[in-house]
Amino acid sequence: MSKFDRYILSQLLTMFGFFALVLVSVYWVNRAVVLFDQLIASGQTASVFLELTILSLPNLIRLVLPMAVFAATIYVINRLNSESELTVMQATGISPWRLARPVFYFGMLVALMMTALTHFLVPASLVQLSERKKEITENVTARLLTEGTFLHPASGITFYIREITPAGVLKDVFLSDKRSKSKTTSYTAAEAFLVQDETGAKLVMLDGLAQTLDNRDNRLITTNFSDFSYDISALMEKDGSRKKEIKHLNTIPLMFKSHLVSEDTGIDRGRILYEAHGRVSQAFTCIVFSLVGFSVLLLGGYSRFGVWRQIIIGFVLLIFLEMMKSAFVDPVRDDATLWPLVYVPALAGALLVTGMLCFAANPFNQPRQVDPL
Repeated sequence: MSKFDRYILSQLLTMFGFFALVLVSVYWVNRAVVLFDQLIASGQTASVFLELTILSLPNLIRLVLPMAVFAATIYVINRLNSESELTVMQATGISPWRLARPVFYFGMLVALMMTALTHFLVPASLVQLSERKKEITENVTARLLTEGTFLHPASGITFYIREITPAGVLKDVFLSDKRSKSKTTSYTAAEAFLVQDETGAKLVMLDGLAQTLDNRDNRLITTNFSDFSYDISALMEKDGSRKKEIKHLNTIPLMFKSHLVSEDTGIDRGRILYEAHGRVSQAFTCIVFSLVGFSVLLLGGYSRFGVWRQIIIGFVLLIFLEMMKSAFVDPVRDDATLWPLVYVPALAGALLVTGMLCFAANPFNQPRQVDPL
């Protein structure tokens, strides 16, 4: 690799890191707010929030890599052009194809990152994330044993504990059950215990009062009790019957053993092959996006108004490629034999890049437009 290639590549990688960090931060903040509210409402700690956030990062990074590649390429090439470095290189006789080489290297490096993410890191992190969420859901103590906070472990359920003693005694417990449309039942108890038996988790309340409000005629029925057992196992979501998700599986069985995966998961073979080949095509997308950003900036001449027109053209081309990608989703999922269509957007992008570089390399067919002074 020549010094010129290393120079351009180093700038591209630096700005790529910057734009990737910014985009990941924006996406992460939007998702973290929702996740934080859910965890706090369930009585989870900040460490659980941090753990789930880290596990969700690989999939988040996968989403922003293509746009970070395009943004970094546009920024670096535009800066080189404005500082006349690119103009000097072109004046020495270097062709657009030669200038595109470090950009191609840059796209290849990001494609390798995307490959590692889509084939290894993202499936592994999603599996761990799913298992961790399942453990949190099934952990009764983590969801209910929180002092001084009104918790909502399930829809229509409100739970409150004033104090938890070192011996595990729950003081001044309040439980409201509004899951039934016809009645609302509220329990208050001076003390309570959480116990586990073969039938599930139970909340044993002592010295309390049960109030049942009939919503049909607004009658209130009160019952005093010395001890009462409430089954809270129904408050926990049951994940045992959940089907396996193909996004959690490795690419090799999805691509080469799709029949077996389809029989095991009950998912159509077209969806399985779309997931497998979609992971491969995402790496090519990174290369195409970088070259599209480079090529569109070579098409315009000098302008006092900058290169915003070329940047808009680049965005339009990316939107066109994404629309093409979306158009092939349903056909491939419905018919597994159409899986080659997954690679058509990347191929179309490569043809667009080839056409733009050929156009930029032929000065006779491309008169450079210069704004009048």
